[in-house]
Amino acid sequence: MTMLILTTGGTLDKIHDTYTEGLVFGENSHMEELLRIGRSFMPRIENLMRLDSLDMTDNDREHILQAVLVAPETQIVITHGTGTMEQTAKFLSGRIGDKTVILTGSMRPFSLGKSDAGFNIGGAVIAAQTMPSGVYGVMNGRIFEASELRKDVKAGRFDG
Repeated sequence: MTMLILTTGGTLDKIHDTYTEGLVFGENSHMEELLRIGRSFMPRIENLMRLDSLDMTDNDREHILQAVLVAPETQIVITHGTGTMEQTAKFLSGRIGDKTVILTGSMRPFSLGKSDAGFNIGGAVIAAQTMPSGVYGVMNGRIFEASELRKDVKAGRFDG
């Protein structure tokens, strides 16, 4: 069975809007391009939502949970904004059945270059295939259990 990647938005998928001079979501996720660069063609991609994670509610998290539960795949990567990734991981933990769910994202948009997106997606794809069932976060070359996933805003990385 193939792996599923659910995209939910976050910094990874943002682009620079020349009109507002801010970061916004473009028409499409960058996931297909990231996988093409990595020559990884086995995951199925489902674009679930396009949200900044700071705007994510428990209703949105319930929508993510339902997508995980109905998916035939047991290895699932979820792209997510880093601002509330830990809340979503904890929300999903213990509710996903016998599946391995990995949340990941990036601190810098893929579209701007010099992004950690490819590194984190690669780590998440490998973690989804090797970790036992449960909910994890993969950021900065590390795997964190849902209860240990924490963003260190000052350091600009995730630490346990």
